[in-house]
Amino acid sequence: MEAARKQFLNEFGESYGYPNAPKTIDEIRATEFKRIDGNVYLDHAGATLYSELQMEAIFKDLTTTVYGNPHSQSSSSLTSSDIVEDARHQVLKICNASPKEYKCIFTSGATSALKLIGEAFPWTNESTFMYTIENHNSVLGIREYALNKGASALAIDFEETEKIGSNKSSIKVTQYPIQKRSETRVLEKEPTGDTYNLFAFPTECNFSGARFNLDLIDMIKEDSERVLEGSQHSRGCWMVLLDAAKGCSTDPPDLSKHKADFVVISFYKLFGYPTGLGALIVRNEAAKLLKKTYFSGGTVAASIADIDFVKRREGIEESFEDGTLSFLNIASIRHGFNILNTLSMSAISWHTCSLARYTRNMLLALRHANGKEVCKIYGLHCLKAAYSGLGPIVSFNLKRPDGSWVGHREVEKLASLSGIQLRTGCFCNPGACAKYLGLSHSDLLSNIEAGHVCWDDYDILNGKPTGAVRVSFGYMSTFEDALKFMNFIASSFVLLTTNTKSLNPLRPLQSHLSHHLTSIVVYPIKSCSGFKVDSWPLSSTGLLYDREWLLKSTNGEILTQKKVPEMYYINTKINLKLGILHVESPRCKEKLSIDLKCDTFSIVEEINVHAQRYEVLGYDNNIDEWFSKAIGRPCYLLRSSCRNSNPLNRTKNMATCRDVNTKLNFVNEAQVLLVSEESVSDLNSRLDSDRFVDPMRFRPNLTVSGGGPYVEDTWSGVKIGKSHFTSLGGCNRCQMINLNYGGGEVQKSNEPLATLASYRRAKGKILFGILLRYECGNEVGEETSSWLQVGEEVHPDI
Repeated sequence: MEAARKQFLNEFGESYGYPNAPKTIDEIRATEFKRIDGNVYLDHAGATLYSELQMEAIFKDLTTTVYGNPHSQSSSSLTSSDIVEDARHQVLKICNASPKEYKCIFTSGATSALKLIGEAFPWTNESTFMYTIENHNSVLGIREYALNKGASALAIDFEETEKIGSNKSSIKVTQYPIQKRSETRVLEKEPTGDTYNLFAFPTECNFSGARFNLDLIDMIKEDSERVLEGSQHSRGCWMVLLDAAKGCSTDPPDLSKHKADFVVISFYKLFGYPTGLGALIVRNEAAKLLKKTYFSGGTVAASIADIDFVKRREGIEESFEDGTLSFLNIASIRHGFNILNTLSMSAISWHTCSLARYTRNMLLALRHANGKEVCKIYGLHCLKAAYSGLGPIVSFNLKRPDGSWVGHREVEKLASLSGIQLRTGCFCNPGACAKYLGLSHSDLLSNIEAGHVCWDDYDILNGKPTGAVRVSFGYMSTFEDALKFMNFIASSFVLLTTNTKSLNPLRPLQSHLSHHLTSIVVYPIKSCSGFKVDSWPLSSTGLLYDREWLLKSTNGEILTQKKVPEMYYINTKINLKLGILHVESPRCKEKLSIDLKCDTFSIVEEINVHAQRYEVLGYDNNIDEWFSKAIGRPCYLLRSSCRNSNPLNRTKNMATCRDVNTKLNFVNEAQVLLVSEESVSDLNSRLDSDRFVDPMRFRPNLTVSGGGPYVEDTWSGVKIGKSHFTSLGGCNRCQMINLNYGGGEVQKSNEPLATLASYRRAKGKILFGILLRYECGNEVGEETSSWLQVGEEVHPDI
């Protein structure tokens, strides 16, 4: 560590660590961010962290000062009004905006500020909304207002050109197809000065970290015809919107030099707290053009209730700030600005960019044993004329020695197990994502048809990444954060040997000993506790009644222990003779008895669970209220109907569910999960004694003994008694196995998944246990005469 730090400081020491500030970076971390000790937080582009001293100052302020509603004339109200006005000046100051030329409008966030612009901009059918392809979805959403008003929408990108007879480069605008909600018509006359167009771009791309050259503002406003090569969309008056939500945290725009008309800011991106507060900085002349429809208590000077009369307030801020301002949050931001001012924005920019440059250099230097590159970094070849450099974001994807991609969700999962918080996906920036990943429209539509949506686990489709890995640095980030991240990447994803035996981390220890079935567990309600039996019947969906019920939240989410650990304490048991499902919970005095045949409603609805569509039956309010009390939140109990499930129209390799062509109950991947006692013992030999797990931690249906650890990996199928099962391969484990319910409390850790990841990882999956499909020709819902019995011999197919 010391040698690496010394080498880093030799290269970046002049930029790193705030040498002119009252505290060094190490002192800042030790005194103001004690809560992240031992962890590495690298998602400052998503939300930076608040200082503990900042929060102490806020708490002291709010507990010693009386702030009243500013829409009054009391002394407490005037105190709030004064602090709000002071906050406006601080916001303008960070962007070097003159109060004579610009005004600060507080909003509920940067997204709300963008929405305000879209709603109030003076669109006509001759207007154009133009935006760079690298823009956040919140900016793209303005397109809806423009198109609905008959305006055109136009995405652009840049390519560099060489000027004839000069060594200087200029930029050429590449225009994407024009979007028009109604039929495009030929303009009969030149647009007049009353036609207003809007050009939007970010100060810093939140996908690649590329910082845009703010000279684009002047180019568009003063010479749009040359930039757009005489296109009809170059005509009229151009106004410019800057999305500074990300860029302002390290490199605020200088509005004294670059006269943007609108700038949006998010405060939690600047200094972590408060969330739910943003600002729109607007030029006075631009504000006069905005056409606001709605009025409220804060924006109206006078109104009459029973006739169409309203007199609006004339001030720019008060005419756009609907309702009562979030004045307590506004009072809090000065304490965040105090921190930034103490360090200085230029020093923050130098500090964070030095860490990003170090990380890029280290990632680019990584090589597998065969010499192949490990990392593809995005944004390195930004055009000199259109961009001004790279900010403190490093966006990349990793490759395996054979050139195939490592899924970004695999990186995120392993990073989390290592105490490293980063972000993956497209970061709500679909244009930049498609641009840098080389995804065509057909690729994007194909991915959507395969079920891919934001934040899911489809990280590789048709051999291409669907997103990227992003690390981003904040003013409190340290060299140690960057180094720990690099050590994680090198140890987890760089192959340093060409020994072919090492390429198979799942190679089992072969054994020819006999195997026996030692445990059968049925889980009637998905993610709730199951019950052990000595024998149990099989059906066309696996074990009879296994995961035939589930709990759904009132917002439609399927509930599992990962989000609702309380589900573990719901105990279930089925009495086959009486046909009763018994359920109990320590939170409910009364036990619940559900008749397996007649307690459901006849109302049928459809839900999707993984790769299956199900027709489900509901229950009466008493049963739903019992389960709501048991887990501490409103929910519904649903049961798979007798007609059961129908596979969705997805290909097998794209679906989350492994066994999409079999009739299933509410399972994740397949009908039956089998684990081996020897495999569990081998895992425990690698864990600290206080971390030992038993087979039930993995929620198996079947547990077997005999043979060597992981020998089940080699089974193509298995025969237990007279019943045959086909192996569908290893079970991909998630963080649910890290939940330990010892002592009546839920304890979360990184084990045993972190240890499994060190030796049971293959192609993005951490495998333990195998998934089985019961080979049964009976129709859906029919019980069979086939039973499993504990103690039966298990005959694997090799």
